[in-house]
Amino acid sequence: MKYKAILFDLDGVICNTDQFHYWAWQQIADEIGVHFDENINNRLRGVSRKESLDIILESHSPKLNEAEKEYYLNKKNDLYRGLLKQMSPADLSAEVKETMDRLKSQGILLAIGSSSKNARPILKQLGLENYFHAVSDGTNISRSKPDPEVFLKASEYLAIAPEFCLVVEDAKSGIEAALAAKMDCAAYGNGTSYNLAHYNLEKITDLLPIVLSRN
Repeated sequence: MKYKAILFDLDGVICNTDQFHYWAWQQIADEIGVHFDENINNRLRGVSRKESLDIILESHSPKLNEAEKEYYLNKKNDLYRGLLKQMSPADLSAEVKETMDRLKSQGILLAIGSSSKNARPILKQLGLENYFHAVSDGTNISRSKPDPEVFLKASEYLAIAPEFCLVVEDAKSGIEAALAAKMDCAAYGNGTSYNLAHYNLEKITDLLPIVLSRN
């Protein structure tokens, strides 16, 4: 059996909360008085909240001290978590759910590998609180993607060796993390533009022949 487990990134693969991140960061940028737009927002994909703030502050002067940064990091998270309450199981596409259900029915283990500390609240809003065999997220790692830690932790929780895991990612940092973990990777959405992954998925259902034809 080639793949015994599929490790999904959350945001941009299972669901999309980009607009919530954008709105929250826009409010923070406005309060600080720094420029923020879609191009900057696209650089934040797959990176931690702290690293995201550092990117937003690149052109800001004078520099913020650590206490000020911590204030804005907490405020952004509060804004974002408030927006997440708008989510419901209706925000989970039937295509994504049916694909995951099919994989599960074939005995494939499923896990989340996300740098976000909000992964579990998002899963709860989507009705997926107890769906995955393992969840590795920002609450159990010390290094964000592109470091492989989040995926290696998921592999450890599943008790499946990295070579039998396939990662599904939409961000460059996530693809790099998967490759650093010595795992195969399927790029989805924006991730297909980097030409780094083993497979490119035009739609999420393209995952099925890749996995099931090799098992």
